[in-house]
Amino acid sequence: MTVEDRGLGSGTDVLIRKVDSRLAALRAALHGPDLELAEELAARLREMILATARSSAADRARVRAAVHYFVQRRESRDARLPLRSLVAAQHAVDRAARQLATPNPTP
Repeated sequence: MTVEDRGLGSGTDVLIRKVDSRLAALRAALHGPDLELAEELAARLREMILATARSSAADRARVRAAVHYFVQRRESRDARLPLRSLVAAQHAVDRAARQLATPNPTP
């Protein structure tokens, strides 16, 4: 089975599952505006994942980095590091979206 036969590919599925898993955890812990922000970020990330499924490796890497920023829970690695907020994840998602919207310069 080739990549074309499988549709968008397992990389896309994995990223979407990571976003959905993190969102499920956040739904259990958050409420109000924080939960709304988490829902919005997850929706934007899903859209970006699907929109770049067949894009260049650089574009997919930008989206993957934003997903990892949203998914990663820094507080679980080292108690001395500051907690990563949803606002910080929002900045990462916004940056990736801006980079995707900017046309790549031609050499």
